Amino acid sequence: MAGHSKWANIKHRKAAQDAKRGKIFTRLIKEITVAARLGGGDPEANPRLRQAIDRALSQNMPKDNIDRAIKRGTGELEGVSYDEVRYEGYAPGGVAVLVECMTDNKNRTVSEIRHIFSKNGGNLGENGCVEYLFQKVGMLVFEAEGIDEDELLEAAMEAGAEDMETDDSQYTVYTDPQDFESVKANMEAAGWQPSVAEVTMKPDTTVHVEGQRAEQVVRLLEALEDCDDVQSVYANYDIPDEVLDRITA
Repeated sequence: MAGHSKWANIKHRKAAQDAKRGKIFTRLIKEITVAARLGGGDPEANPRLRQAIDRALSQNMPKDNIDRAIKRGTGELEGVSYDEVRYEGYAPGGVAVLVECMTDNKNRTVSEIRHIFSKNGGNLGENGCVEYLFQKVGMLVFEAEGIDEDELLEAAMEAGAEDMETDDSQYTVYTDPQDFESVKANMEAAGWQPSVAEVTMKPDTTVHVEGQRAEQVVRLLEALEDCDDVQSVYANYDIPDEVLDRITA
């Protein structure tokens, strides 16, 4: 699981850069719009919409932008209709990759995703070729500095979490996706504020890569993240910390 946690860190550092040029807002607006279209515009009755709004507010998105996105989703305002599509494939070294997209043109998107995989030494596969290697989970990340591991674990279990993993810099708490909102609320009420909180895809196994292979994997994932139609990228790599730090410096 180390690889997944590290990639989460890369994604969220990169999100701060993306926010400067509006890319993170675009993705959040798409998610809010689709969530409202599929589950209605009331966040109290639509957990997916509530999560999307929480993420938007954490990125300081103006409330007017959020309200307009909801109304486009519910049909109260005209707007582009997005379809959710998922692509699966392999990065160099046999690393499994899941790519979640929202698009108004599936033909354009699949062409771009295939090109990115090919250009960066990977292969776009058939539906289902790697999905079975991942499971959907709720994830809460807490920075390790100043936190007592035993106290956090006890609080997480009392809040209804399923598991917790640790490394040198952070603690990652996992929940059943259905329990994510309640666990997050319980943790925050108890004074534990996560640096990252989201429903994500967790790999069951990881693939160890180093050297040039590791660089190719990270470049492929970064290229996918840069695609305008891409919402999320998940991969099951395991790259040593020192190698990853050098690549992403």
